[in-house]
Amino acid sequence: MSVSRTVVITARSLIFTMLLGMTPMFAQNQAPTPNPNLPEAPKPAANTAPVNGGVINNDYGRPKSHLWNPLAPYAERKVPSPNFANTSRIDQVMRDGKIYLSMSDAIALALENNLDIAIARYNLPISDTDVLLAESGSATRGVNAGVVQNTPGGGVGGIGVSSTGTGTGAGGTSSGSGGAATGTGGIVSSTAGVGSVIGTYDPIITATAQDEHAITPTPYAYIYHVPAFLANTTMANFAYNQSWVTGTTATLSFNNQRVTSNFNSYSPEIDSSFRLTVSQHLLQGFGFLPNERFIKIAKNDKKISDSAFRQQVRETVSQIQNIYWDLVAAYEDVKVKQRALEFAQRTFSDNQKQVQIGTLAPIEVVHAQSTVSTAQQDLIVSQTNLQLEQLLMKNAITRNLGDPMLAAAEVIPTDTMKVDAGDQALPVDQLIKSALDNSPEIEQAKIDLTNREITNKSAKNALLPTLDAYAFYGASALKGVPVPLFFGCTPGVNCPVTTGYDNALGGLVDSSAPDKGVGINLTIPIRNRAAQANQVRSQLEYRQAEMRLQQLYNQVNIQVRNAAFAVQQDRARVQAAQASRDYALQSLDAEQKKYALGASTSTLVLQNQSAFENAENGLVAALTAYEKHKVELDRVTSMSFEKNHIELSDSVKGVVNTMPQVPGVIKIQEDVNNPANEPVHKQPQTQPLPDQQQPQ
Repeated sequence: MSVSRTVVITARSLIFTMLLGMTPMFAQNQAPTPNPNLPEAPKPAANTAPVNGGVINNDYGRPKSHLWNPLAPYAERKVPSPNFANTSRIDQVMRDGKIYLSMSDAIALALENNLDIAIARYNLPISDTDVLLAESGSATRGVNAGVVQNTPGGGVGGIGVSSTGTGTGAGGTSSGSGGAATGTGGIVSSTAGVGSVIGTYDPIITATAQDEHAITPTPYAYIYHVPAFLANTTMANFAYNQSWVTGTTATLSFNNQRVTSNFNSYSPEIDSSFRLTVSQHLLQGFGFLPNERFIKIAKNDKKISDSAFRQQVRETVSQIQNIYWDLVAAYEDVKVKQRALEFAQRTFSDNQKQVQIGTLAPIEVVHAQSTVSTAQQDLIVSQTNLQLEQLLMKNAITRNLGDPMLAAAEVIPTDTMKVDAGDQALPVDQLIKSALDNSPEIEQAKIDLTNREITNKSAKNALLPTLDAYAFYGASALKGVPVPLFFGCTPGVNCPVTTGYDNALGGLVDSSAPDKGVGINLTIPIRNRAAQANQVRSQLEYRQAEMRLQQLYNQVNIQVRNAAFAVQQDRARVQAAQASRDYALQSLDAEQKKYALGASTSTLVLQNQSAFENAENGLVAALTAYEKHKVELDRVTSMSFEKNHIELSDSVKGVVNTMPQVPGVIKIQEDVNNPANEPVHKQPQTQPLPDQQQPQ
């Protein structure tokens, strides 16, 4: 009888211990009590090295000027190498070789170190180069507007199921705005930017200098009285060309040549000429829009890049939050498995003692031993899952894990899960309105629609024939030293006056030999099939983009409602799981009392303990689903920045100066008696199995 009483006392003590262990998890409305004996954690440094080496601080959309340095536009512009060292903020959350991480810390570290954000950050200056390219009169290359999702964990990267979906593209991005896809051969080229040919808006100067010595045999030696033609020719030609967004093009040429020959009338002979030609498009290419289309599209693409980066940060922050809750759930699961193992070990030990005194059948020891083995296996699985979640979190908030101390450090979350009854979600209609107003996907689709409208107008203009009006003015001059043989004169008496290059230049401006005129160029493609195809396809793609935008509206509507319903369902699920856990706990206590009175068996006690363990697991799963669905609701409504107090400018620079503040989380109280000041749910260690003695 004394042995049974010992079992009852042991079971009640274990139940009381389990209740204490779960207290932080369900202390919904109790704020953590600060411990005055604990040292205050140091504040993270404000300035840290950006992962992109300060690339965002350079304005790559502004060209180098000739001012102060005439050679500057022709010099290479160096892009800083990425900084792969972790920011100093990681040192602020490490104590005694362990990482004590709050949700706010995790988000701040991700904004500074996460490589998905770092990769997407390069798209911002890349979009600047597209604007610079378009302003020079060249076609743009486009910028990736997809989301980089190469960080595993939180349901992304092959571990878990993604709720947002991923794709492929340069830089590891998914497909961007416009719903682009692939066709035959994996290549589809859009009509974006089609239209008339655009000239270069950057002035171009062309210069040619040449010196030539030529000897040409001639069969007319008896006429020219020379056996071969000898000529030394030196020329220096220059040309200037520029176009403007009005469809106007100007070309200025200036040619100079000096020839010394044995058969020319002048030796040396100096020829100079110039011509200025100005042309204007009158049909195709007329007006600002066809000629500015690449500039407008590039500037809109820059807006898309800004919006896409905001989307990237939103997705990554949501992923970090999900990884954090997975880590918290892994810790809670280890605690459940640890308590289950301790209970099984105590039951096994008590059964051994009862078998030894002859009050219990030996088969009960075998069953208890099997339960211990199963609990041991479950604990090992849970511990390895916890190690994986710790690794995923470290990978998500750091640039590399090369530091052995960092690689070996445990990640201990300092926030835990709760359901706050006072935290009521906004009405669904209001949530949908917020999503439609703030969704970066919809914003990008609208800007893409604007770009396609520009393309439609330029493609329509390209249907017209090419009619250019042009006018030109020039002059030429011929000067030199006359050859008496050809002029039949005596030098210094009746030969023409000897002249030089300065006289030739004067002849260009004195209107002695002008060259001027006007004209038109008309080009009419008879069937014009290429322009028709481009124009029709641009219209089709525009209508397709309109349908895509409407589809996004519908998707956002459904996503918001689904996320709101999921949060509502999870509240009820948590309440049901709490009730199931309480019932399982009472059933275990009742079975222990019956066992003490001899009305039950240890097998039934173990079964009730297993039911209690399953109920605890169900509660942990319900709380995890609740927290992650709240994250999903913030994501689909694009309220992650507002709710978590995240400054987008910090994300752009890769340096967090304004610390994020995540609402709706509860701090885990720290153990005053714990010398390491660790949170209550520190990682438990597996206890060895008791000696398995055979019954006497």
